Amino acid sequence: QVQLVESGGGWVQAGGSLRLSCAASGIIFRTEDMAWRRQPPGKQREWVAAITADGKDTYADSVKGRFFISRDNAKNTVYLQMDNLRPEDTAVYYCNTDPFPIGWVNGREYWGQGTQVTVSS
Repeated sequence: QVQLVESGGGWVQAGGSLRLSCAASGIIFRTEDMAWRRQPPGKQREWVAAITADGKDTYADSVKGRFFISRDNAKNTVYLQMDNLRPEDTAVYYCNTDPFPIGWVNGREYWGQGTQVTVSS
């Protein structure tokens, strides 16, 4: 059974840092490219960062130089280190496979519960 469990969110003042974690099960994690996406209040979900199975990372322009994605294949976990947070980073953050979420090909996407990040000015 597929499961993605995001954690590490919270409330932080602008300029602060948070580290998100996502534990995956039910997939062959080490072979999957993984991504973090976020959904700001009242907006659509957007792609934030991705890391390939062999560790190459890419970022949205809005977070480049502030967010850093990493993975630990031994723990089936992907991380997102977020530094110098801004109020516009406020969102629910989700992890999933990249470029398409789990189940996309069957029209039945699977998403975890996400983790809320709130950045105050």
